[in-house]
Amino acid sequence: MILTGSISATAVGVDLEGTTVLDGVTIDVLPGELLVLVGPNGAGKSTLLGVLSGERKPSRGTVTFDGREFGGIRHAELARLRSVLTQENTVSFPFLVAEVVAMGRSPWARTIEGRDDMTAVAEAMDAADISHLAARRYTTLSGGEKARVSLARVLAQRTPVMFLDEPTASLDLRHQEDVMRVGRRAADAGRAVVVVLHDLSLASAYADRLALVSDGRLEAVGAPADVLTEERVERVYGLPVELHLVAGRPVVVPRRG
Repeated sequence: MILTGSISATAVGVDLEGTTVLDGVTIDVLPGELLVLVGPNGAGKSTLLGVLSGERKPSRGTVTFDGREFGGIRHAELARLRSVLTQENTVSFPFLVAEVVAMGRSPWARTIEGRDDMTAVAEAMDAADISHLAARRYTTLSGGEKARVSLARVLAQRTPVMFLDEPTASLDLRHQEDVMRVGRRAADAGRAVVVVLHDLSLASAYADRLALVSDGRLEAVGAPADVLTEERVERVYGLPVELHLVAGRPVVVPRRG
């Protein structure tokens, strides 16, 4: 696979039911980069991810994938260019875990890449630490296990660009780190990876760039140490914090007591 996947959003705005949830956002998604979107609840992070992935049409502005507007890319082709892990991943039928992961290969049906289905599924399950669950019914899994199965489905899709919306939300400490390592390896291999996270310290540890979203606007974008300053975090989150550098990357600690 030849990895491409430069996405450019210019002056993007989104209105929902008369409310502006994104306004004037300009940002690029680049191959070989792990971009993490952070910000308070309701800031517009998931909406921005939806716009960047082509899942949501902006009310204003333009979004292009390698210079092509999303509207000109057919759905089948788009599914081979980018994969999306949403916050809600419901599978109501009792499919086997291996079958759920294999659903990620459907965009490659009747293509040459379809020959790699079994390998792609096995590698994805291994990366998400669910190989031992392959023969289990999805409906019998815990919330964290289901989240890892959904991640494996996205990994099996093997697209040049990956979008992950809060992939660590229901995971324990070890698997949170595992997920971010997966994203880091994908970016190091030349893919573009965009992740929505709430944990600022976890985001800082793995991101090439952070995009801090606040009240529908892009407050700051850049290296974690440039974006996460005490003054900015306190202003955006309304909470006093202390910043400590660990291996040159900021760790955010709320001031308590």
